[in-house]
Amino acid sequence: MFNRKLLTLSMTALLGAALLQSPVLQAEELPPAIKKIEAKGAKIIGSFDAPGGLRGYAAQYQNRGMALYLTKDGNVLVGNLYDADGKDLSLAPLQKLVYEPMAKQVWTEMAKSNWIADGKKDAPRTVYLFSDPNCPYCNMFWEQARPWVDSGKVQLRHIMVGIIREDSPAKSAALLGAKDPQQALHEHEKAGKASTLKPLSKIPADIQAKLDANAKLMEELDVAATPAIFYLDEQGNLQQQQGAPSPEKLVQILGPK
Repeated sequence: MFNRKLLTLSMTALLGAALLQSPVLQAEELPPAIKKIEAKGAKIIGSFDAPGGLRGYAAQYQNRGMALYLTKDGNVLVGNLYDADGKDLSLAPLQKLVYEPMAKQVWTEMAKSNWIADGKKDAPRTVYLFSDPNCPYCNMFWEQARPWVDSGKVQLRHIMVGIIREDSPAKSAALLGAKDPQQALHEHEKAGKASTLKPLSKIPADIQAKLDANAKLMEELDVAATPAIFYLDEQGNLQQQQGAPSPEKLVQILGPK
């Protein structure tokens, strides 16, 4: 019997950063109540055992993980399940069934995007960021990361977009189309406000296609500003930082110096 003294439900099911949709992994016939939630837009990824006579289902809704619990009488509870010690019993199933596959997909999509490397190719840590040439906070993060990048510990991968000013797309195009994009980016960021980077008067079709693809990825990830920084934490989980990070957060993103 479900013991309300031992288990409580949190109605907050919006865990983690907004990520790309992943394929549905459904290997069983869904109960009617779960099907009705699916019809409202939730994607049922899989099911898992839950205490108190409940059956758990991991779902995605609006690019976020959501736990559903089917009761013995066929009703559904939506939210995270906690034990008497405050331990989140929904976290592990959501991590395995939703967030890990989503993280792998997002990391793969970013790796295939149109980025400019900053740092050694064989650096043990990779960090992706959506970057606009006119973004002062992108430049701030570039400066913050110098000790890690220059020592060969981290490679930053700038996914170039153009969203801040009217000439941002043409400046991103100039960097992507440069003879040596990595050197061009380095010179631009090192100069800061004194940068002499000139926007292209006409963006070639192939470069425009790269910018469009980056913009589409940014939209799919529900990112609206730069820098949007994506990295893997010590447990290999995908994390996101919006804006230039604090000194403490910087170490989480880039690791020890």
